[in-house]
Amino acid sequence: MTPMPPEGTDLTGRAYETDALDIALVSEHASPLAVLGGVDAGGQNVHVAHLAGALADRGHRVTVYTRQDAPDLPGRVLMRPGVEIRHVPAGPARRIPKDELLTHMPQFGRFLGDVWVQAPPDLVHAHFWMSGYASLCATRELGLPFVQTYHALGTVKRRHQKDDDTSPPERITIETRVGLSCDRIIATCHDEVRELSAMGIPRAKAAVVPCGVDPARFTPHGPAAPRGAARQLLQIGRLVPRKGTAVSIEALAGVPDAELVVVGGPPADRLDEDPEARRLRALAARAGVADRVRLTGGLPPEEIPALLRAADVVLCPADYEPFGIVPLEAMGSGTPVVASAVGGHLDTIDDPATGRLVPPGDPDALGEAITDLLTHPARATACGAAGRRRVLAHYGWNRIAKATEDVYRQVLLRRPAALGVA
Repeated sequence: MTPMPPEGTDLTGRAYETDALDIALVSEHASPLAVLGGVDAGGQNVHVAHLAGALADRGHRVTVYTRQDAPDLPGRVLMRPGVEIRHVPAGPARRIPKDELLTHMPQFGRFLGDVWVQAPPDLVHAHFWMSGYASLCATRELGLPFVQTYHALGTVKRRHQKDDDTSPPERITIETRVGLSCDRIIATCHDEVRELSAMGIPRAKAAVVPCGVDPARFTPHGPAAPRGAARQLLQIGRLVPRKGTAVSIEALAGVPDAELVVVGGPPADRLDEDPEARRLRALAARAGVADRVRLTGGLPPEEIPALLRAADVVLCPADYEPFGIVPLEAMGSGTPVVASAVGGHLDTIDDPATGRLVPPGDPDALGEAITDLLTHPARATACGAAGRRRVLAHYGWNRIAKATEDVYRQVLLRRPAALGVA
């Protein structure tokens, strides 16, 4: 495990600013407390939870505002020292698909304004476009510095999903308005900056700060999950078509003596009710690999590191991926990755050093890359070791928090009145 640096320094030993900030993170549908694996619970939940914790470790006070989606949730929850969760009453206190939440964002925004007029934060950082929409009116009215992270863009989703896109029709218009109105955009990858530029948002307005990973949790050192004699391919993520599991199944037909383990979706005892699980099982049967495909359903987060350590190759063949945390988790675990050459994968995976990038939707290319790693064990081992080094060098949460804090301070230097400075 990499030793922690002395208090007041980053991993390079340089001193950092220790003036504590009151930071409001707004994450309307993605609570840091949510159980992962559902349709709307994934990378953003992880990102907000770890960013909040890492900022608190740097001495800041963080409040995360997320929608109350159950009647028994308390208004305030101390997630950990320095991080409080505020459950915002906005719409009925039950789970609502995120694409149906827009109508409740004005109420969410009014709540933020009522809280912030009494106790204004030093800076607001909204996560996802609807959080930005809810934050926009309150920050503008109160003169608060406002930073936006999208996590995904409507233009990309519409391009890939076409008529299957269930986003509200106003999404792209609101995303553009938020991007033009906020003080700064924190994009998670360079591909996102290009997309923002195509929307008419100046490139100079965006700073790239990637998502992070905990290298002490995702490490090559530790127990590995039990497995059989066959080479094991692992795919982890929500059970939705855009994640490319169908491509992995088709590729498996050309990779003999290997099995594919797919983690995600509802619990195992409810997979038969899931349309995507049924579709994937039917596809596996048609491809003649049903006996080599295992869908586990959603699993507790604490089981994931051992699964990553047990795998020979981790597959991330999404049609598009705004960032993609699973490749970082695999790299931190010392396991080589084969991923589609899209979105955040273009930044995180150094092909051929840490893994392979292949065209999205191409099972032949995916199968060839898998076969190359499986038939050259020394090459695969070198990829895994290089991936671990890359994570330690660039993607630990302490580094991500430092880079995020740097953006905050740049914004605050331009907005001194927000800190009460004349």
